[in-house]
Amino acid sequence: MAPIPTPPAEPQDSPDGYVGLDAVHAERLARERGWSTVRSLPPGAIITMEYRVGRLNFEVRDGRVSRCWKG
Repeated sequence: MAPIPTPPAEPQDSPDGYVGLDAVHAERLARERGWSTVRSLPPGAIITMEYRVGRLNFEVRDGRVSRCWKG
């Protein structure tokens, strides 16, 4: 049986720092800081709940990040 691969390390970054930022600026900043996937979602969007290393999720309301979380 093959060994389970070790996932890459996530950026040392706090999701709370994105709340309140303009969504376009927040996405660019997240990519610059090393997040491999950045997902912008409308409030109440139905999404899958699997945890993905390196993914940052934004809930965007009126063009601003209202909530941010990893995975």
